[in-house]
Formats: sequence, C-alpha cells, structure tokens
Amino acid sequence: MTRRPRPQAITLTDRAAARMQAIMERADNEFIGVRIGVKNGGCAGMEYTLDYATEAAPLDEKVEDRGVTILIDPKAILFLLGTEVDYVTEKLSSRFVFNNPNQTDACGCGESVTIVPAAAV
Repeated sequence: MTRRPRPQAITLTDRAAARMQAIMERADNEFIGVRIGVKNGGCAGMEYTLDYATEAAPLDEKVEDRGVTILIDPKAILFLLGTEVDYVTEKLSSRFVFNNPNQTDACGCGESVTIVPAAAV
C-alpha cells in the first residue's frame, strides 16, 4: 500500500525564505534553522514566536522549505497547521507575516492573535 505524502505544517514564501537565510548568514553564531511557535500573550491571547534554532528537541516537527529548516514545538503544531509565512516590506516597516487559517482574530496593533487548534486529521 502506498502512503500519500504528509503535507507540510508550515510553508514559506520565497521572500520569507530569502530573508531568513540572509539573517542566519549574518548571525554571529551557527544555527541549524528557525524555531517557529506560539506563546500566550498580548491582548488577543497568543503571539507568534520566531527564533534561531541551535538544536532540535526530540519531538520537534521538522520542516524543510526553500532551503530553510523550520523546527516547531509539538505543543504549537495544531495552532500552526497550514500556516504560510511571508516577509513584507512597507513604507516604514518590514516584518514576517503569518497567514494562518487557524487564526480567528487579531488585536488592533497586529501583535497578538486568537488561534483555534486545527482539527486532528
């Protein structure tokens, strides 16, 4: 029986991947990739996190996309399933943007969000 490939939990746009690669190349230390997650906080309840990854934990979800290694804490995976990370540059700012189908609301400043875990498949 042939198993169909499991879809990636997170994908990157070309702009996001290029920016992540550029940031890691200029960093003072060696990193194996980027750690993406969520934490409680902000007026809408949750905030996205984006950090350098120096090592993988045994239960991390590992995603390889456009030359970038992404590690996701298992507690965050259901909140992030189907998310596309983009990098946008506007007149006065530039930032990573999370296009998350599980996000149901966001605060006015855009710093925190409300996310409902994806239904188990």
